[in-house]
Amino acid sequence: MSETSHVYLDSASTTQKPLPVIGAVHRYHSERTANAGRGTYPWASSLTRRIEAIRERTAEFLGAAPDEVVFTGGSTAGLNAVALSWGLTNLRDGDEILYSPRDHASNVYPWHHLRQLLGGFGRSIRLVPYRVTDLGEADVEDVAARITPRTRLITAGHLHHVFGALTTLEELRGRIDPSIALCFDCSQSGGHLPVKVEELDADFAVLSAHKMFGAPGTGVLYCRRRRHGELAPFLPGGNSAVSLGDSRLLAGPMPQLLEGGTQNIPGILALGAALDVLDELGLDTIAAHNRALTQRLITGLRPIPGVEFLPGPAYAPCETGYGIVSFTLAGISATDLGFVLSELGFLVRTGAHCVPAHVVSMDEDSVRVSTHIYNTFDEIDRFTECVATIAEEVC
Repeated sequence: MSETSHVYLDSASTTQKPLPVIGAVHRYHSERTANAGRGTYPWASSLTRRIEAIRERTAEFLGAAPDEVVFTGGSTAGLNAVALSWGLTNLRDGDEILYSPRDHASNVYPWHHLRQLLGGFGRSIRLVPYRVTDLGEADVEDVAARITPRTRLITAGHLHHVFGALTTLEELRGRIDPSIALCFDCSQSGGHLPVKVEELDADFAVLSAHKMFGAPGTGVLYCRRRRHGELAPFLPGGNSAVSLGDSRLLAGPMPQLLEGGTQNIPGILALGAALDVLDELGLDTIAAHNRALTQRLITGLRPIPGVEFLPGPAYAPCETGYGIVSFTLAGISATDLGFVLSELGFLVRTGAHCVPAHVVSMDEDSVRVSTHIYNTFDEIDRFTECVATIAEEVC
């Protein structure tokens, strides 16, 4: 089977890259390669201006201010920056963080790591898990019931990477102390639907560039301005906004405070190109296309004997969907089903999908289908027909 005959259905893992993004990376490495923020000669100063322009463009994309946008190595790096730059500085003995154990490991392990680090300093914090509904969303009533006077942070996956369900915590508005920080992992929603931090009432939010047409190794951390005074340097070093006074580091302005070291310049340039592509396509158009594909996929899979959906849009009372559907098929493991599908030309993700291993067992592995603007209804129809054929053989 030729590569051109393969159908890519794993965009929740990483997206395919448009030519402008590929061109941005190639041009940096082939024309006037320099370092940004380090020199006054034209090559360097031009790069500095371009990166700051992309920061402004990213801020506009999120509905934020430029000094609230930090470029990181990815969503994992961004969430760890929140844990280490904000958590180490602000959390005290007995404080609590509310989180979902069924979120991506990158929104679970950093908080466990933080608890371990603080324990070494004699501060014991509690990690309080909350439930997920049958729709795959955070159980807001359960979250509200677990909030105490010691709750300092609530973190959530905006669009769940397995369930394909949206969590905004909007129902908690006015019911919780505004001093509690809200953190959103927008790795899956960024580039798939509009993400506005003000609407989320987010204090922190992270994006992963490679999941929104950009290059790997680049991400965005949004830090609400009211939290800037609570942040400590995350990567002190070259070009970081810190100074040494009285034998201690003094924090400087954001966002440079959290951007020590040489940036991933080609990755940031690629992000700028990706944002241009997303703007040209229109996020509302992308969201509508993914919703239609999701419904087509659910409709095609539902009558197949042995198919069981994981929580998500298949259980929603109305037609919804964000391009992610996970399911199992009786009589065959998810791993084997994924292998057979790939042999037949359909590239999907299988396994636990980076949900922490202590939460799921091998029998909870699933097949995840994730779409984007480049997928078609014909591809979805051929995929469900293929699953139906496999089901006839194994059920």
